[in-house]
Amino acid sequence: LSSLKKFDEIKKANQAAAKKLVEDQLSSSSEDDDEDAEVKQGKILDKTFTIYTSQTDGDASELERTRQYMNEAFQSGAMTCLICIASVKRNQAVWSCCGCYCIFHLVCIQKWAKDSLFLVSSPLTDDDFGKKDYPWPCPKCRFEYKRSETPSRYYCYCGKVENPTVDPWLVPHSCGQICEREFKPSCGHKCLLLCHPGPCPPCPKMVTTTCHCKKAKPVPRRCSAKAWSCRLPCGRTLLCGQHACENPCHAGDCQPCPRVSKQRCICGRQTAERLCASPQWQCGQVCGKCLPCGNHTCERVCHAGPCGDCPRSGKRSCPCGKTKFTLPCTEDVPTCGDSCDKVLECGIHKCSQRCHRGPCEICRQEVEKQCRCGKHTKRMPCHKPYLCETKCTKIRDCQKHQCRRKCCSGNCPPCDQVCGRTLGCRNHKCPSGCHRGSCNPCPETVDVKCNCGKTVIKVPCGRERTIRPPKCKQLCSRPPTCHHSTQEKHYCHFGRCPPCRQPCQKTLTCGHLCPVACHDEALVKQTGLHQSAGPWEQPSEPAFIQTALPCPPCEVPIPVECLGQHEVSPLPCHSAHPYSCKRFCGRLLDCQNHTCMKECHHVTKMNSSADGKKAGPECSQCEEECTKPRPAGCPHRCVLPCHPGDCPSCLQMLKIKCHCKLSVLYIECLKLTCADLKEKELLISCKNQCPKELPCGHRCKEICHSGSCPLNCSQKVKLRCLCKRLKKEVQCGKIKEGQVSLECDALCKEMKRRAHEIKEAEAKAALEEEKRRQQAELEAFENRLKGRRKNKRRKDEVEVEQSSWQKYKNLIMLPVFGVAVVMV
Repeated sequence: LSSLKKFDEIKKANQAAAKKLVEDQLSSSSEDDDEDAEVKQGKILDKTFTIYTSQTDGDASELERTRQYMNEAFQSGAMTCLICIASVKRNQAVWSCCGCYCIFHLVCIQKWAKDSLFLVSSPLTDDDFGKKDYPWPCPKCRFEYKRSETPSRYYCYCGKVENPTVDPWLVPHSCGQICEREFKPSCGHKCLLLCHPGPCPPCPKMVTTTCHCKKAKPVPRRCSAKAWSCRLPCGRTLLCGQHACENPCHAGDCQPCPRVSKQRCICGRQTAERLCASPQWQCGQVCGKCLPCGNHTCERVCHAGPCGDCPRSGKRSCPCGKTKFTLPCTEDVPTCGDSCDKVLECGIHKCSQRCHRGPCEICRQEVEKQCRCGKHTKRMPCHKPYLCETKCTKIRDCQKHQCRRKCCSGNCPPCDQVCGRTLGCRNHKCPSGCHRGSCNPCPETVDVKCNCGKTVIKVPCGRERTIRPPKCKQLCSRPPTCHHSTQEKHYCHFGRCPPCRQPCQKTLTCGHLCPVACHDEALVKQTGLHQSAGPWEQPSEPAFIQTALPCPPCEVPIPVECLGQHEVSPLPCHSAHPYSCKRFCGRLLDCQNHTCMKECHHVTKMNSSADGKKAGPECSQCEEECTKPRPAGCPHRCVLPCHPGDCPSCLQMLKIKCHCKLSVLYIECLKLTCADLKEKELLISCKNQCPKELPCGHRCKEICHSGSCPLNCSQKVKLRCLCKRLKKEVQCGKIKEGQVSLECDALCKEMKRRAHEIKEAEAKAALEEEKRRQQAELEAFENRLKGRRKNKRRKDEVEVEQSSWQKYKNLIMLPVFGVAVVMV
């Protein structure tokens, strides 16, 4: 059981991994990744070229060569080490040749330099071994470097930073700083690009320079193209000294004069038409002038100047050179008769003949000579070389083949056989002579093409099987595999074309065109019916199959009216039919007062000319009471059910109170509702006096009425003056309105004056009494302070002074009493 459980778990895990792998392959798009890589590469290139293009106003035409090297640095597999035939990665130490700018692994170039130096300074040259500084060449361009220039450290392209860090937003193996290498040829300026592979572009600086002939005014030009021609005639005097240069303004020396003129030879005997550029020429005749000796003539060919002395004059030697004679130029020098003694061609023996004219004979002495290899000796004439038949058995410098040369001196020549070993590309054999060590990289290049063959990149032979094909910008020319006449535009590629994303545009049954994307080649997951017998059995059917899917239902919006004709809504074509909008029907029932409250439904029209809003037989019937508004004041409802038209008149009696709310009246409802305001006022009045009180406190004198009572009261009341002495009868309403008032007379005023005086006298007496009491208290307090005994001191009799009221009360009371009697 445990083993079966583990087996099931492993099986499920494998199936899940396979499913995820298939989904990832289907969902991932290498083209999208390539597009992202292209965008990123484009940003890096723009950043690298920014400083340069800012100097050239955005002109990047001179950067094509540098751009090619940088594209190879980014492109997978394009930058290959020619020594190990492997791709150069971002994180590997590299070295770049300053001649061809080819990039190699640092370890590979170090081994190459060491092997090259060893081969050049091999024991074949024993005398020079270790004495000369032999150079080593670049594997590609054969540019020679000294032994001291063998790279030992990893630098960026510009040589500023050692071991540059790997930055995904920089060119591989670049430090990201400004290059600042001097241009070639040197102009005094430095490169403005960021650290980059390949050659530096032409100098973009602006300088002011004149033309080649110095005639035109100086103009500002790019430093890389500062040499320019004004296209005017040069005008400089040619070497002939007679004519001027007629060529347009040019650099360097003027060409030879192209004109033809008659010129004499050096000796002046002959005249011929010759190019003006070569005025000196020899006619080829012997001079023939008589020499100063008078016996001989000059034997020199056409020459300038004097002929000189006779070559036979002065002291002359015999042929062997031992004896000198002074003879006239007409006599020949005789032989001296002594032995010649000149060293023969062998370099060992001397000529044994007597002094003679002409060359000496060959050496005929017999000597014992040793062969070149030193193994045999033989006596033979000195002038003959001695080579034995023994073949050299030494191994040549290739360490594979014997010398096999007859009578070899030991300095065996290099092996002359072809190496013939299969190179690392596995396609060609080494064409070099037989050698030691590893063969040079294959010099051949192979074209790697895109699918259509219009885009080609050259790669070292052997890398064509592992390098990715180039990205082609040409449009794919394959015919479409779906029902469309043309396929979507996409770039050239290998493998199957991407799924068609054009609108299907097939005509559906409803007549519309299918708007969804093309589905002729859809990938559908296949649900297999075959069950595997065990984990060892592989599935016999793919997980996804390509098939044509049917067109989906038409989704074109069609305006459709609901059943009750309330609204028009757009519905998909495949489901376009009358529907219920879920609202109330709303059609007017027969009662003409209510509408149908059923949900939106179909209504049969009884008459074609009938109103579309009228209820039909399917609508509900009205069962409610009449709810029409009654006349104003009628509290009764209509006795009929819900009906059309006006309600009948109300004949019921109304029980209503009068205006004063004291009496109950019975009035017909029809009379009350049909009466105007005056009639209603009379109908509701009880014809009695109004019981309401006016604000003044008297009862209203009007008949029973509505509203508030009138304010002008006609009741008579007594009106008094302010001192209440005078009085008069007047109407109450006039008092309220302030129309009538009663003023006090002179007697009233005199009585008021007297009363006022009495009040002032009483207030003054009270004030004096208060002062007296305070004085008595003060004296009593002083007596207590003095400590007098009450028995020793007799109290002084103090006469009590009468108050003002006691003095004048009789005078006041008599007049007041008289006035009172008069009023009574």
